[in-house]
Amino acid sequence: MINPIWLRTFTTLVQQGHFTKTAHVLAMTQPGVSQHIQKLENYYDTELLNRQGKQFELTPAGEQVYQFALNLLRSEQDLKEQLLNDHPCKGLCRLSSPGALGIRCYTQLVSLQQNHRDLEIHYEIAPNHRIETELLEHRTDLGLMTCEPRSGLLSATAVSREELYLVIPASKVPARTYSDLAKLGMISHPDASHHTTMVMQNNFPDDIHNLPDLRVSGYVNQINIILYPVAAGLGFTVLPASVVQAFPDKDKIHALTLPNPVFETIYLVEKKYRQLPARYRFIRQKIEEILGTRSLSDLADRSEKKTGLRQF
Repeated sequence: MINPIWLRTFTTLVQQGHFTKTAHVLAMTQPGVSQHIQKLENYYDTELLNRQGKQFELTPAGEQVYQFALNLLRSEQDLKEQLLNDHPCKGLCRLSSPGALGIRCYTQLVSLQQNHRDLEIHYEIAPNHRIETELLEHRTDLGLMTCEPRSGLLSATAVSREELYLVIPASKVPARTYSDLAKLGMISHPDASHHTTMVMQNNFPDDIHNLPDLRVSGYVNQINIILYPVAAGLGFTVLPASVVQAFPDKDKIHALTLPNPVFETIYLVEKKYRQLPARYRFIRQKIEEILGTRSLSDLADRSEKKTGLRQF
């Protein structure tokens, strides 16, 4: 890689037009300036100056190297200014979360961006395992996950929790036992295995060993349409409360009131020992405010019926 000090000497020489003046500006000796230029010519294996006594002019190669050096030095200066002026409301923020959290967070982050137009928010919907991989590979910078990361290279801070609903078709009421659910089959989604295991462990412990053999009757990877096959009577699923509450055809679904309600913890996850720019502290605070509001499941609890079904 080219030595940037040689490039700085070269650009200063071109701008000053004289070796002695260049040496004075850079607090060097004149032989030191000549040595830098010689090293630069040796590196590129071409002459950069046509020397005529104490005068010189740039060769065509010299013109190219000069423009390259100017661009490189300007980029370095821009970077230095950016680092010194780490603005909390300016710059790129790369975030990832599962779909349910995207529904809760993204619209409010858009409102935040409307008020701070110099923020550039890139928001990706992904399952937990992919968020962890992207954090480790520096393809995202801040993740919301519904389980703790497996890698010791990541740090996780619990910021909220949300109830999980076991949702069945309204046409299949009353389905209360594991056998009833097995007959229905499961509408799967990217986080279905994680969610269903949590619910089954706490409410159907005698049947948890049957879970790997549970029939899958459909799969949807878009969070906002997972409940449509459930509403059509094709199976059950397990989803966070916010997703169920946002579904428009609530009369076609029922969420079972479980003997042991299950809540998943929401974690803010980032790379350990990696110092993120100030804007991420601003974004973290906003996300904590969004997720710190009372869960939608708390509101729904008030309207539960004695039949063992949650009424929408």
